[in-house]
Amino acid sequence: MELPNQAPEEGSSQHHQKKMGRGKIEIKRIENTTNRQVTFCKRRNGLLKKAYELSVLCDAEVALVVFSSRGRLYEYANNSVRGTIERYKKASAASSNTESVSEANTQQESSKLRRQIRDIQNLNRHILGEALSSLSLKELKNLESRLQKGLSRVRSRKHETLFADVEFMQKREIELQNHNNYLRAKIAEHERAQQQQQQEQEQQNLMHGNMCEDQSTIASQTYDRNFFPVNLLDSNNHQYSRQDHTALQLV
Repeated sequence: MELPNQAPEEGSSQHHQKKMGRGKIEIKRIENTTNRQVTFCKRRNGLLKKAYELSVLCDAEVALVVFSSRGRLYEYANNSVRGTIERYKKASAASSNTESVSEANTQQESSKLRRQIRDIQNLNRHILGEALSSLSLKELKNLESRLQKGLSRVRSRKHETLFADVEFMQKREIELQNHNNYLRAKIAEHERAQQQQQQEQEQQNLMHGNMCEDQSTIASQTYDRNFFPVNLLDSNNHQYSRQDHTALQLV
């Protein structure tokens, strides 16, 4: 069907503007048959126009099929409606096949994971010595060999860990001894410094005491030089008085 190029009438344009001015239209079925038919014609033409613009502006393959309420067919396609429908069927089938393949792969992977989980759980029970009645002699031998190998690896790892711990403790002991020797040396140095300081303090005190004694001795000697003994002065005075008395008598 070709796109109608008829321009809308002026009255319908004015009616459309008035209708748009009243606000949004409620989307529901139009009960009036005449109004419903008029609205269908207008909206069908607008839809066909939009499909045409989309195909031209965006270089898209567009196919539009519309059936009226009376069963009349209206269609538009920039190439061919039948060709576009066939292309749609192929794309839809490919998409469904992809989804089905993806779903099948997911189910297969899920079943594989469940089987692996079940095997691991059974193996863990066998290692713990449980559910062994279902195992054959060969399976029991394989389990025993696995346990022995695992036990040897566990023991080897345990010995390695013990040796590593012992080596670490020995290194730690050497470090602590060195640190202890360093602390002892610091303490001895501090004690020597305190002893030396104490000796210096004692020498200073001794020198101070000697100086005080010397000053006291010098002071006493100075006192003796300035003052005569009292007895000496008294004897001299007595001698002088006797001489004076003798002199008086001679005269």
